[in-house]
Amino acid sequence: MQDNNTAVPTRTEIQNPELWHFPMDYPMSIIGHEGHHEDLLNEVKLILAEIFPSFDHATIQVRPSRTGRFHSLRVNLHLQSADEVNRLYTALDKAKTVRTVV
Repeated sequence: MQDNNTAVPTRTEIQNPELWHFPMDYPMSIIGHEGHHEDLLNEVKLILAEIFPSFDHATIQVRPSRTGRFHSLRVNLHLQSADEVNRLYTALDKAKTVRTVV
């Protein structure tokens, strides 16, 4: 039986907090919608600048898919807290150019 006082995390929040150990380096790939390469890069830069003001945008690696239809952005973030993770995934979930994040 589940405790009614236990908050259920949203889909963009950390699901298993006990598995996360901060601070940590966190590599991720952000895959954009077809045909939105430049818009994806610009939108992700804005999100990263808001959450990680000292992040070096020059380190973002842009990679096209094998067919060239999609692009992914590879970033390596230094996370300090679960709040940063939750804010990041919420912002990426709301981004119009982001298809998925891995």
